[in-house]
Amino acid sequence: MATAKKASKKTSKKGSAASKKTAAKKSTARSARGKTLVIVESPAKARTIHKYLGNDYVIEASMGHIIDLPKSRMAVDIQNKFEPEYITVRGRAPILNRLKKLAEASKEVLLAPDPDREGEAISWHLKRALSPRNSNIRRVEFNEITPQAVKDAIASPREIDENLVNAQQARRILDRLVGYSLSPILWKKIKRGLSAGRVQSIALRLICDREKEIDAFVPREYWTVDAKLQKNKTTFPASLNTIDGQKVDLKTEDDVAGMEEEMKSLDFQVKSITRRERKRQPTAPYTTSRLQQDAANKLGFTSQKTMMVAQQLYEGLELANGVVTGLITYMRTDSTRINPAAAEQVRGYIKEKHGAEYLSAEVRQYKSNKSAQDAHEAIRPTDPTRTPDSIQSILSRDQFRLYQLIWQKFVSSQMADEIADHTSVDIQAGKYGFRANGRIVKFPGFSAVFSMEEAKKKKDKDNKLPELEEGDELKLMKVLPEQHFTQPPPRFNDASMVKTLEESGVGRPSTYAPTIQTLLKRFYVTRIQKALKPTDLGKLVNDLMVNHFPRMVNTEFTAKMEDDLDKVANSDLQWTSMLDEFYQPFAKTIQDAQENIEEMRNVLDEPTDLICEKCGRNMVKKIGRNGYFLACPGFPECKNARAIPLGPCPSCENGEVIQRATKRGRAFYGCTNYPDCEFSSWDRPVEGRLCPSCGKLLLEKSSREKGKYVACSSCDFEESAAEQTA
Repeated sequence: MATAKKASKKTSKKGSAASKKTAAKKSTARSARGKTLVIVESPAKARTIHKYLGNDYVIEASMGHIIDLPKSRMAVDIQNKFEPEYITVRGRAPILNRLKKLAEASKEVLLAPDPDREGEAISWHLKRALSPRNSNIRRVEFNEITPQAVKDAIASPREIDENLVNAQQARRILDRLVGYSLSPILWKKIKRGLSAGRVQSIALRLICDREKEIDAFVPREYWTVDAKLQKNKTTFPASLNTIDGQKVDLKTEDDVAGMEEEMKSLDFQVKSITRRERKRQPTAPYTTSRLQQDAANKLGFTSQKTMMVAQQLYEGLELANGVVTGLITYMRTDSTRINPAAAEQVRGYIKEKHGAEYLSAEVRQYKSNKSAQDAHEAIRPTDPTRTPDSIQSILSRDQFRLYQLIWQKFVSSQMADEIADHTSVDIQAGKYGFRANGRIVKFPGFSAVFSMEEAKKKKDKDNKLPELEEGDELKLMKVLPEQHFTQPPPRFNDASMVKTLEESGVGRPSTYAPTIQTLLKRFYVTRIQKALKPTDLGKLVNDLMVNHFPRMVNTEFTAKMEDDLDKVANSDLQWTSMLDEFYQPFAKTIQDAQENIEEMRNVLDEPTDLICEKCGRNMVKKIGRNGYFLACPGFPECKNARAIPLGPCPSCENGEVIQRATKRGRAFYGCTNYPDCEFSSWDRPVEGRLCPSCGKLLLEKSSREKGKYVACSSCDFEESAAEQTA
């Protein structure tokens, strides 16, 4: 009897659940009946657009790709014209099923993913999946998410561009062929979890080649001599330029020995003065790569962070008046082109705010890179009258700083030239020739739009000279000889990496940030004070690629492939022909590599003097997905492993400093005795060295004033980069 009751309850529960599902289906269908379904990529964009379009539209988010190649296998039929095998992305089936129900009930479907090749491909997949339920499906594009732009786009739908889809599909399959052919070789010959890719391998080679230049660099000593001179109580600097009419080349301290005493007995006289008026023009509005470079150099942003914050500004924020609007235009572009209406709007703002004299004589047009696709205009504010200061209260600190960068760049691009007087003064003292340079801004022009802080930096660079005439006698206040050492080429950071990839024609705006992130994720490179340094693993993978797959790490070859993808997008090249031309020689290279590459699984294991506390063996330094660690060579009998100690803790007696990570994955350094010892630092400890003054931990530091330097964690000891090099 009890069993029958339980069965009855289970049946009623199942029936109740089924009825709820049926009710939910009917509710979903009712919500869309007779309306227009608009599908975007993100919920944030969906919320913004819903407020513009009202209740006659149902706005849904696809959450990016719903249909794609599976991760577990190559899924490309090479023998059948590279036919891809697409599946519903894991976890996205409920989203797709909901979209199908909504599409079936809607009068029409508008596909509105981002306006690029990736967005076109997402639209294509959605149309194929939804067309059995609704044949009235078209594509719309939002280059900016503002009420008028969205309404204009909705009013002008179009068919999906098959050429753009083919270009994206070709890139996707090309990367799949490369990655899923090379990665197994790396897994077999070196270690599991490694990967290789077209753009990724080029970027890694650039970083490794630069490191080789740095390792081979021999610093050269040289000296400069400056003089502090005075005229009418105004002191100004001048630099030694010639000796006996010949360009100075002071190599050692002996070359400047006695020079200071000799100069004190000489008369300093103005020999000649050259005055020129120079004009400086504004630069073009931002492309994706230039925005990433400036955000890295001026704001300290990684490329990934720049794109994340730009996405937030593009998708829209709620302003003080309660209206949600996109603040910038689409942020993935390689064009400097400006919409004529936007140019007129910003010129009207400049004239009203600064005056007609601050406006360029005519609309400025800027040339894009010759390889630019020019699919979208440059990155700009959607409304130039919306100044950064006027919306600072609704923006986060990062959003404000990036918006200010974009706003200033765009507004200044249509302003008048900056005009400055440049003065060059040649000064003679016996056989020594000095030169002093001065610069005074007469008319700020476009530079007037920049913030007070940046304007102050520019002003500080100005050098105002006293009133001077030829023949004037000058008073020597001080001679300043200074020793220098030539510096090796700097390591790549995000800005210089993006710049180099762009100039090489490798990759496209959407690929730069993910490429750098992949290198970091695979531990092929690490960040050292924002610079990208290859790890031993990265060097090993690069050497393997250079020796066995030279075409894949050749910038010219990879740039040609990018050009071919552009030709596919312009219908000038058939995408399967392009893939076939690439794959035939590539497959032969893969076969040769599998036979000829020696196994290098233990190459990276480095013996240490540290003893395993469990079995007494000497531990070895290994490399894993999160970096280096110590492990017992007795694995699997002994599974002991721990972090590598970087030095003694400066805060407790027997603790060691090791690398840790925050919840978000950012590296920091803390004591092994935590929580008893709470020492922590963002600055990386210097490996293999302790403070010469107190024997404590040395830390790698950096500041605007000092540049890169080393400082003790306990005492006042510091060492500059020049001292380290010497």
